[in-house]
Amino acid sequence: MAHPISPLGVVHTLVSLVPIVAGIYSFVRFRKIDTSQTPGKVYWVSMVLAVLTSFGVSSTGGLNAGHVFGVFILLIMFGAMLATRLRFLGKLRPYLYTFGLSFSFYLSLVPGTNETLTRLPVAHPLASAPMAPVVLNTLLILLALFVVGFVVQCRLIYLQNRNAKLA
Repeated sequence: MAHPISPLGVVHTLVSLVPIVAGIYSFVRFRKIDTSQTPGKVYWVSMVLAVLTSFGVSSTGGLNAGHVFGVFILLIMFGAMLATRLRFLGKLRPYLYTFGLSFSFYLSLVPGTNETLTRLPVAHPLASAPMAPVVLNTLLILLALFVVGFVVQCRLIYLQNRNAKLA
């Protein structure tokens, strides 16, 4: 049986869909989440709002692992932004920036996948628990997509840097 969702849970869910849409759009349009572009800014702000609204949602009545996970995602995002400003990182900066924002996107899919598969369809959810095989297999597929996507992003960064040197 699916767990009921509170009104704040509905708001949190709707807010949490925005960074997913903005992230996917950014990946398709720019091949990365780029905070200098509008979709990247929308991703950034909406991800912060999604984490903040998560603090009002708790099945345990207090702070839980999901809240800590959200803070971890924000720390990765801030780390990605900080990496662009640390000159001593040199040529690693664009790779770390891209990794951080792409990894934050992947991590945001973890609780979303869990919640979706354990709640939908309402009458008979696809998963009975967060560690159900369908949840774990879905997360494994998403992890593989993240790894392949990041390798492609690294190649694009490399080619862009190489072409800039040739110009």
